[in-house]
Amino acid sequence: MAAGLNEVIHAPNRLRICAFLDGVGKAEFSVLRDMLGAADSVTSKHLKVLEDAGYVKLTKPTGSGRVKTWAELTPAGRRAYESHVVALKALIAGA
Repeated sequence: MAAGLNEVIHAPNRLRICAFLDGVGKAEFSVLRDMLGAADSVTSKHLKVLEDAGYVKLTKPTGSGRVKTWAELTPAGRRAYESHVVALKALIAGA
């Protein structure tokens, strides 16, 4: 992989998740799934990879009604995403 590119974030669906979360701060699972146009299992898999890397925090607030999963970038995830974007821009500029 080119210098500075993050292999965890680089996968298209994970890059889209990071970009979306960077813009909105926090999103519910179904919003991310719909944004990706992917199945629950695909969305879940990509969120798990990002969570395992420490880039996304998943929470399931309890209360009345159905429990929903929320995702947000961690500070490390935001830094990794921003560094990845810089590396992509450098790659494009050098092409």
